[in-house]
Amino acid sequence: MVGEQPLSPCAKIRDVKQRPLPILVCAAVAPAWAFLMTPAPSASAEPCPDVEVVFARGTTEPPGVGGIGQNFVDTLRSRVGAKSVGVYPVNYPATTDFPTAIDGINDAGHHVESIAANCPNTKMVLGGYSQGAAVMGFVTANKVPDAVNLAQPPQPMPSEVANHVAAVALFGKPSSQFMSVINQPPITIGPLYAPKTIDLCVPNDPICSGAGYPAAHRQYVETGMVDQAADFAASRL
Repeated sequence: MVGEQPLSPCAKIRDVKQRPLPILVCAAVAPAWAFLMTPAPSASAEPCPDVEVVFARGTTEPPGVGGIGQNFVDTLRSRVGAKSVGVYPVNYPATTDFPTAIDGINDAGHHVESIAANCPNTKMVLGGYSQGAAVMGFVTANKVPDAVNLAQPPQPMPSEVANHVAAVALFGKPSSQFMSVINQPPITIGPLYAPKTIDLCVPNDPICSGAGYPAAHRQYVETGMVDQAADFAASRL
């Protein structure tokens, strides 16, 4: 009706689930086309590490890689012996104002391309949790989703960048059902990254499984999935 305010995505989720989900839910997804913003070169740290972990934290976590991200980094370090491990926390708000996730998509893309260009011998491990998993999922996508209507859509990262990425670790990536509730296309990992991706979902995590209880969304360390992801990434380095 005229003058009536449209429901926000979070309100729609409450209608579907019949109860509020944790604050993490409301910020899990950026506009579907956001990942396609063309990355620009950015400065890279010297010297180049053997391994660079690029990790996007979850919603409302303080700046850095977040709790699950730090556990993943620490566990991976314990698996790679004498290899040096650099860490890049994706710079984005990670708030419940989910369209600002575009900042993280752009920042992650810039950094990945910069490392590929300036540190060609460095192997990257990309990772993300919850909203951060959506960010990293879109970073690795290879085309504009069909539902996006842009006159001149930007292009994804150049295909050769994938040669510098050893592994992708995603924790609690929003499901297709979740994406549908907020009227967005699903997150699709590009074919150059899919074989090197581990996509983990705790049973009953409502963000990635479509049903369950909110506490499950915070149990990736306790269930051993962080260890599983670190083992997977280390095996590919």
